[in-house]
Amino acid sequence: MFKYFPHTQTDLDQMLETLKIKSIDELFVDVPKNVRFQREYDLPEAMSEVELRQYFKDIAKENRELVCFAGMGVYDHYVPSVIGSLISRQEFQTAYTPYQPEVAQGTLQYIFEFQSMIQTLTGMDTANASMYDGATASAEACFMAEAITRRNKILVSETVNPNVLATIRTYAHYKNLAVEIVPMKDGITDIESLGHQVTSDVAALVVQKPNFFGIIEGFEIAAGILHGNGSLLIENADISTLGVLKTPREDGADIAIGDCQSLGMPLAFGGPTVGYMATIKPYVRKLPGRICGLSKDVNDKRAFVLTLQAREQHIRREKANSNICSNQSLMALYVTIYLALMGPNGLKEVNELSYQGAHYLHDRLIATGKFKVRFERPFLKEFVLETLIPVELIQEVLLKEGYFGALPLVEFNEEYENLVSFAVTEKRTKAEIDKLVSILEGLSW
Repeated sequence: MFKYFPHTQTDLDQMLETLKIKSIDELFVDVPKNVRFQREYDLPEAMSEVELRQYFKDIAKENRELVCFAGMGVYDHYVPSVIGSLISRQEFQTAYTPYQPEVAQGTLQYIFEFQSMIQTLTGMDTANASMYDGATASAEACFMAEAITRRNKILVSETVNPNVLATIRTYAHYKNLAVEIVPMKDGITDIESLGHQVTSDVAALVVQKPNFFGIIEGFEIAAGILHGNGSLLIENADISTLGVLKTPREDGADIAIGDCQSLGMPLAFGGPTVGYMATIKPYVRKLPGRICGLSKDVNDKRAFVLTLQAREQHIRREKANSNICSNQSLMALYVTIYLALMGPNGLKEVNELSYQGAHYLHDRLIATGKFKVRFERPFLKEFVLETLIPVELIQEVLLKEGYFGALPLVEFNEEYENLVSFAVTEKRTKAEIDKLVSILEGLSW
């Protein structure tokens, strides 16, 4: 049985006759010739399965798996091998879409459990059935804040990841939202500046924990300033770190968002991942996407259904504040299985090991005399140092030795010249850390 329906020559002839054209090329007459591909495709000869397998094996020999000491939003955490087996079980493959609950109970159940786990970790009242990723979730949260407050200005702390900021700016442009940066001071959001920038047209402030520099910020004072103005606090939090850090709810956040990549997802060249969004009860109906709920069927048995679908496919377009169409269900299943396997103690241990490794590397690098502390602030698994070694030389040598780390911050802001970022997860061993230090310790220029 075909996984797709192939077109026979008879099918093609009938289509051409119905359309009253002589060739398939005529379907593209509206596309200007100067943008069409005019040459023959440079494709290799067809291969048998045996030949094709060998071909890719030969190519794979050229790949190198680097030891990762990089972060900035994507982290090399351990992925339990059982996840790969469980996500392919037929209970979770019952339907593409959960709109028909009678045939999608497996899908709806793990979506419900995903929401419950996110709600627990963030401390919020409700979570939706996931977002595309952390950056777009941040932008969607800004739309949500605008819908709640009826205001059109979003403040974003300078300590938020620049990639997230860029996504917010892109979304905001087409929503006619003004985006204003709150400067940092010594690696954290400048509260004094925030006080001057919170005006009557501010819908929300977006912050991050741990922030772009790996620093753990406290937001209780900021929350007080915002709430006194009728504005909201949106906290973008690395969900894994919430196993040991204060929840967004404890920080005073109204909306919690972020990426779940750190919960059992492979690096996968940057994606796909899954975003999360949670909020407090008064704002539930402004959540984008979908919410799965627990109910009972006609036989009084437990059943899962889509309880709330506040998006433009289900309500009047002018009343929808999002058109998000997918809940990244497969990646949400990754997260659900990971958290079920790890449990609270496992997640705590992940963070403890990451903390120990990061602080060990930090102190060892400072001891080399080739790095200086830039921010005297608490951090968990990621930190920024000022390097006395040319950044290009560090990158070149580390790559040659099979290491990936010391990401330069100057690519995002010229004021961050000579600043480099390191991240350490529970996967990194003492031997790997010591080798990294010895490589950089031996550099001369």
